[in-house]
This record gives sequence, structure tokens and C-alpha cells, in this order.
Amino acid sequence: MTTNATTADLQQRAQSVKLAIFDVDGVLTDGKLYFLVDGSEFKTFNTLDGHGIKMLINSGVRTAIISGRKTPVVERRAQNLGIQHLYQGREDKLVVLDELLGELGLDYAQVAYLGDDLPDLPVIRRVGLGMAVASADGFVRQHAHGVTKARGGEGAAREFCELIMRAQGTLDAAQAAYL
Repeated sequence: MTTNATTADLQQRAQSVKLAIFDVDGVLTDGKLYFLVDGSEFKTFNTLDGHGIKMLINSGVRTAIISGRKTPVVERRAQNLGIQHLYQGREDKLVVLDELLGELGLDYAQVAYLGDDLPDLPVIRRVGLGMAVASADGFVRQHAHGVTKARGGEGAAREFCELIMRAQGTLDAAQAAYL
């Protein structure tokens, strides 16, 4: 994990996280859009990221996806992982964040967000822990609290989940459960 903030600051920010939000394209995927001849599209997701999200949910942190694009494959992935809140086709992610916080009774300091591009930046800058993936736009990386070592779709979401769990003292128990 590379940081714009200190590692201690990231850990402190992560301690109060009650809701982790993910962008999709470029974060949970490699950012490429794959279209078939019939016009349908497909995405590839990293299983390490998926299991990290499941562990985070099992540790008691709520999860959400906010994506500017809308596709059935993201709905299926969210259902498979148990992600509780899914917002697709929403360009203004800050408006969605405010709606979600009102619904859940949370404040910005209790939210972590992982993004990669300019539409994510208003949320990254507003929440308690705003992070970018290693493959994110340079301007976004510059303004995030921290940057993952992994690229989007290649374990960045897992790294983000483990950072939160480590800060909250739940990672060791989650990993030990597999021994």
C-alpha cells in the first residue's frame, strides 16, 4: 500500500469504517470493456477481491457499489458476493453517497471508498478513507488518502478490505478460521 497519508493515518481512518464502497470498472475489474458481436458485454473479476469483500462483510462492515455504468453482470456479481447496496447508472456518485448515508444513518467519517477515475474523486475526497487503485488516474492517486499496490481487478479490492479489517482487529481471526 502506498500512501499519501502516513500508514498510521490510514489505519486510524480505517478503524471507524462502517461502510465500504467500491467503483466497478477499473477497481473490481481491469477497466477494460468487453463487448460481444451481439452487443452484450462481459467483465472479468478477481476471485481474491471477491473473497476479501466477503470477509469484510462477515466482519460486520456494510458494502456498496456505485457505478456510472449499468450492466446485469455487475448485479449478478454483487448478489454473489452479498454486497448489500448496489447503485448503477449513477454518474453523480456524491449524490448517491448522500442518499445512502441518509438511509443508513452514517456520516462521511464512517465510509471508505475505492475508486480509480475522476468521477470517483468527489467521493474519495469527502469520505473518511478515500483510496485509489494503483492503476488509477494520476490526479486521482494524488488526491486520495492512499493508493493500493495492486492494480484494479488484480487484488486492489482485497488489499483495501484487508487494510480495513487489520485496522479494526478482525483480519487475523478471519484468516485463522481457515487453519
